Amino acid sequence: MFVEASRMDGEGQLTLTGQLGDVMKESAHLAISWLRSNAKKYHLTNASGSFDLLDNTDIHLHFPAGAVTKDGPSAGVTIVTCLASLFSGRLVRSDVAMTGEITLRGLVLPVGGIKDKVLAAHRAGLKRVILPQRNEKDLEEIPGNVRRDLSFVTASCLDEVLNAAFDGGFSVKARPGLLNSKL
Repeated sequence: MFVEASRMDGEGQLTLTGQLGDVMKESAHLAISWLRSNAKKYHLTNASGSFDLLDNTDIHLHFPAGAVTKDGPSAGVTIVTCLASLFSGRLVRSDVAMTGEITLRGLVLPVGGIKDKVLAAHRAGLKRVILPQRNEKDLEEIPGNVRRDLSFVTASCLDEVLNAAFDGGFSVKARPGLLNSKL
């Protein structure tokens, strides 16, 4: 599944289009909340340069896939990555697929259907697959020839997802005096 995002002058509205269920809508709202709370850390700004990403800015997320309803808790990392690309002006690697749900603290949660998702990425010609660290055991179900053709990155937090999704990683603006949580 692909995700498209655009931003425009507006009143801070988030528009979601595509055949989406409630869980996908929740994932999109979680993603924008996490990005808003981490905008300074990643130096993400809206079109006017503000770290308040929705200040005078509307966001439109579209999930193009025809009339097929999309629902399930596995698009959070993809939505965060898409929006990080939008607000940083950087392109996501063109050969990457990803799956995983997120928390407001930026943790990556395990999801189901790993085998089918990896096989679909392989059929699409993608080379790197980012998935939740807690799904690493599911890679045993993937045929050996497919595993050899792909590079897998397991992630426990969104920092790791963003670093794997962008060429050269995704730099964090250092904030002296703060400690990283081990939670």
